[in-house]
Amino acid sequence: MTAWLIVILVVAAVALAALVLVRTGGGIPTPGLPGGQRGLRRRFGPEYDRTVEAHDGDRRAAEKELAGRVRKYGKLRPVRLDPAARERYDAEWSRIQEHFVDSPTRAAAEADQLIARLAADRGYPAQEYDERVSALSVHHPRHVADYRRLHRIAQRDPGRAGGEPPTEEARTALLRTRELYTELADRPAAASTPPPKEPAAPGSPEPQEPPPDRGRGAGRRLAGLVHAPRALRRGDGGGGSAR
Repeated sequence: MTAWLIVILVVAAVALAALVLVRTGGGIPTPGLPGGQRGLRRRFGPEYDRTVEAHDGDRRAAEKELAGRVRKYGKLRPVRLDPAARERYDAEWSRIQEHFVDSPTRAAAEADQLIARLAADRGYPAQEYDERVSALSVHHPRHVADYRRLHRIAQRDPGRAGGEPPTEEARTALLRTRELYTELADRPAAASTPPPKEPAAPGSPEPQEPPPDRGRGAGRRLAGLVHAPRALRRGDGGGGSAR
């Protein structure tokens, strides 16, 4: 009887272990985070794969890090951004875009600083870049990789050989980080727009521009460069719902 009881207990333990693996997608069960690997993948998206790669393929270590981020920042409730502050940020974002053609690195550095200040105003960690990125990855996981790319470009020294990044690289980083900006500023996602244009080569014919909108100022000429959020282009300085 004792032998049969041992066999039954062993079979039950194996079945329970198999059930846990199925429910967690093959990953480790994480206390307080139902779903295990599957839940973390669903929450973090591409950030999950990036973290696994950063841990040299060690999924257990990656899941432990991601679970730690959720425990630390998952209950963070972003502070409401008042309309006047949002309007100031919108205006500054437009000015940053005006600098793009003259110096992509300068525009990237200014955008990097703006995102840091805006995130701090919303209640994310203000001082340490790594902590800020960890917190943003919990609440904005689809856009945090673009913010990292922008930050790397912003750290380059334009005065050194190879310091100024290719225009396309900086343009892409700024365009994609705009999506993080619109979320942090409580803006609706901007409509897809044509990419910024490269400066015309010397001697080439100037592209024809649409008639200027004299009522909105010279800053609207950026429509052919890096576009501002749709709400800003409509002149709405305080729209959008706050979180």
